[in-house]
Amino acid sequence: GPAETTGPAEITGPAEITGPAQLPPAPAHFTGREEAVRELRRALRGGARVAVVSGMAGVGKSALAVHVAHALRAEFPDGQLYVNLRGATPGMTPLTPSQALATLLRDLGAEPRRARDGAEDPAAASALLRSLLAPTRTLMVLDDAATAAQVRPLLPAGDGCAVVVTSRSPLTALDGAERFPLEPLSDGDSAALLRAVSGRAGLDAGHPLVELAGRLPLALRIVAARLAARRALTPDALAELLKVSGGRLHHLEYDDLSVRRSLAVALDALRTSERETDRDAARALARIGALDLPTYGVPLLARLLGTDELRAGAALDRLVDVALLDETSYGRYTPHDLVRDFARETAAGAATETGTATDTETGKAMETGAGRGTGPVGMGTGAGLVEEAFRWYAECARRTLLAILPDGLDRTDRLRGVDAALTRPGLPAPDEGPPLTAESAFAWGDTELANVLALTERHSDSAGLLPVLVRCLFPYLQRRGRLTELAALGTLALDAARRQGDTAAEAQALTDAAGVHFMSGRSSEALALNDQALTLWRTLGYVSCVRRGLNNRGLLLEGLGRHAESAESLHRSLDLARELADPLSEAITLSHLGNLYEHTDARAAIAHHERSLAIGDTLGHAVVRQSAHCNIGYAHLTLGEPAAALGHFEESLRLHGEYEDWHGASQARLGLVRALRGLSRTADATHECAALLDRAEHRGDTHMTGLAGHQRGLLLRAEGREEEAYEQWRTALAALDGTDSRVADELRTLLAQ
Repeated sequence: GPAETTGPAEITGPAEITGPAQLPPAPAHFTGREEAVRELRRALRGGARVAVVSGMAGVGKSALAVHVAHALRAEFPDGQLYVNLRGATPGMTPLTPSQALATLLRDLGAEPRRARDGAEDPAAASALLRSLLAPTRTLMVLDDAATAAQVRPLLPAGDGCAVVVTSRSPLTALDGAERFPLEPLSDGDSAALLRAVSGRAGLDAGHPLVELAGRLPLALRIVAARLAARRALTPDALAELLKVSGGRLHHLEYDDLSVRRSLAVALDALRTSERETDRDAARALARIGALDLPTYGVPLLARLLGTDELRAGAALDRLVDVALLDETSYGRYTPHDLVRDFARETAAGAATETGTATDTETGKAMETGAGRGTGPVGMGTGAGLVEEAFRWYAECARRTLLAILPDGLDRTDRLRGVDAALTRPGLPAPDEGPPLTAESAFAWGDTELANVLALTERHSDSAGLLPVLVRCLFPYLQRRGRLTELAALGTLALDAARRQGDTAAEAQALTDAAGVHFMSGRSSEALALNDQALTLWRTLGYVSCVRRGLNNRGLLLEGLGRHAESAESLHRSLDLARELADPLSEAITLSHLGNLYEHTDARAAIAHHERSLAIGDTLGHAVVRQSAHCNIGYAHLTLGEPAAALGHFEESLRLHGEYEDWHGASQARLGLVRALRGLSRTADATHECAALLDRAEHRGDTHMTGLAGHQRGLLLRAEGREEEAYEQWRTALAALDGTDSRVADELRTLLAQ
């Protein structure tokens, strides 16, 4: 049968409780945390009676716990117990539950023999502790806990006691506890703490030291202590020292206070742990430091760790548990700024010492880490990690392209050479999983774009896959209307293609750059870039790309008023489309010919657009149908038929649906505003125009902002609001500065009246 257990009734009685008063001194200059103080006091007075204060190193967990404990001393007349469990104390090993129990029993006056026996029998010691505390009103502070298992045997069972636990982990395995996660201080409270500790007046919430210290109380106290110790050191001078790349953590050490050492405790524990997940977490932090991206997700880290997503996710969650990462939204992780600095140091230090990121110290994890996302040998180096990150992003961007671009020569041309560039000799292609939907493709782009921008900006000189990544990402960026990002990435891709001597990549980058200039209203610059690309496409002999270049050339020349040259280019493009038996390209060129004919014969223009629409209907091609309806609407406006135009603009927008092409949809919305204004539906036009302006400004599309602002001014004037109209037109003209837009000339005329 089961072994007998010793219950509390079999243990001889304790010595008389003398009322311990073990709290450390109340923290000087305790600042802010009003709501946390109020809620923690409520919890310790109420039914929960176990509160866990959690947060990253240096966030002020212990200060809050001790501050509140002092405030509640009178409500716990039988004493206040304090134990430093040393879960994350630099240079010290965490207390075992047995050691903590022996300490508490001794402090409560248990006979020395009973305390020693308890250390040998933790269950009996825990029972004795509960018996001693049961009739009392005692407050217990368990500071710096490592795990729930370390805390659980120390908890009293009686209703009269309360316990506040501090830990970097929220200790979610501790049942019945109320949790208080701490964030860094507000800017105002950070400045107040700096002033209080340093004695320096004039440090306000906007001073750089607030942000440079990460608004962490520990870092703020170190900064303030430095200022207090050296009166000649000005806050501005110290801020400049902290801004030096790689030097911030060096200056966030003073006497026995150190942000770096506080963070290193958690990492060292992970590195030396027997748990595979902990060792994976240590490697993940080094990967994070080597790449230094704004945010991280599980799939990318799985690739960089050379393991599967389940294991990578567990590693990231473990970093959250020990407060080295924050999960800002489901599945997205980011480090605090000071942890980011520490991770960079960790990656650089490991690379310097071993020549690899951290894999030599955790080789066991790599040996068992093969999986769907396994990376190549040598990926542990900083350069290898960057290359693998570029490869992962390029592979994902290719999948978004397949989801966004319909099948056809445009997709085929854009993907030319991509698969070859992404293939590694001797290694199987990664398992892509099921095809992305348009929804998931746009969601991926929205989530990862900031990382792509950071990665490309930082490593553009050494990234061989940069042109491939940008080429594949172009359809997403174009449809989202991210012109600023398109321009920045396009410039980097063009430079990289030229450095690599890759003519096809250069031609594609020039074509895409021309597209960005066109969408930004700079047709002259777009034409020059398109002509450069056209020359390269002809040299390469890519007929479908030559056709596209001629089509784009005709469109640009039409916008510049060079109608005869436009007609020549468009007819040559149309001939090539028919030679290629490419009805999609034929439909697009017919639409551009319709735009050209609108200048002289709007009825003929409508006929061309209707031919384009018929092809789009046959192919089931949404973009062709959207464009045709939009263009027919503009032709009707030219004819002075806003009622006929209105339905076509509405149909174009309906066809765009949820995942609209920003450039096409914004043109349709602008036409809708003009049609409504022509029908004297001023209120509806004003509503649509305001929505269009807001969307354009949100995307940084200054060209459309100017076009919509022009219409907004006309609507204001129609309402008799002349001064507001002129102000709107001045703003619109400024937005169109440097473009070839004919609307800019109209605005100058309006402002001259």
